[in-house]
Amino acid sequence: MVFQAEHGTRTKSRQAEIAIQMALRGQWEQAVDLNRAILDSFPADVDACNRLGKAMTELGRYADARDSYMRAIEIDPLSLIASKNLSRLATLGKNAPKKSKKAASQKLSPEMFIEEQGKTTITDLVRPEMDIVNQLTAGDLVQLAPDKKGSVVVETMAGEHFGDVESRLGQRLVKLLDGGSEYVTAISSLHEDGVSLFIRETRQGASQAGKLSFPTTVTESARPNGKRRPGRSAGDDDSALDDRDEADDVATGDDGSDSTAEGSLKPGARGRLPGADGGDDNDD
Repeated sequence: MVFQAEHGTRTKSRQAEIAIQMALRGQWEQAVDLNRAILDSFPADVDACNRLGKAMTELGRYADARDSYMRAIEIDPLSLIASKNLSRLATLGKNAPKKSKKAASQKLSPEMFIEEQGKTTITDLVRPEMDIVNQLTAGDLVQLAPDKKGSVVVETMAGEHFGDVESRLGQRLVKLLDGGSEYVTAISSLHEDGVSLFIRETRQGASQAGKLSFPTTVTESARPNGKRRPGRSAGDDDSALDDRDEADDVATGDDGSDSTAEGSLKPGARGRLPGADGGDDNDD
């Protein structure tokens, strides 16, 4: 009996790891099937309920997602992941448009979330369009687009404008983009009234050689809550998105906006920001 119990626990753990990896890759249909299989064998697995709710949300199956999170609440009334996602689903409405599989699969790869001094930053979105924001999740790729006012707006990969970059950072990004620098941008975390973005420099323009994209003087004003964190490297235990707690947040849909929640998407969800201890920039 003891052997059977241990074997069952090991099997569930392996299945949970696979389900988490499916979520990280945006394989939501497969994640639904696997988490349902886990619940068939372990009906009281609250984590599987939360992962199933996340997968259903990504597929636009909001009623099923609510049912999954409600089941998690019945199992564990204190499940913050379930309660937060139920609140979020309430804002979507019963007739919210279904997300396409293509849109749901456009995730920033976990290793890209590693913070790097001067090349990465996190900033709160200005004037977010919450109807669009509520259809996004942590890790979703989005894009920067210079506007006619000399700043930068943020769009979904389908071209929907859903907010603006903070003015000072936006003006800086316009110059860098004009100079040939390139950036990848993703949703870092979601909270009740807004969204935080993770931005990484992927190519430095020839005219920008030696210039930091995100010096301290710029990133301090762009950071959520104005809090500064020291720079961290890929060798740090909590600097990447590849440990179980961080990956499970992507799988369960926890936005990490409450530091007391059951885990968070660490590259940004707790306000953790890329260190940028580089020197001042003369153009700023």
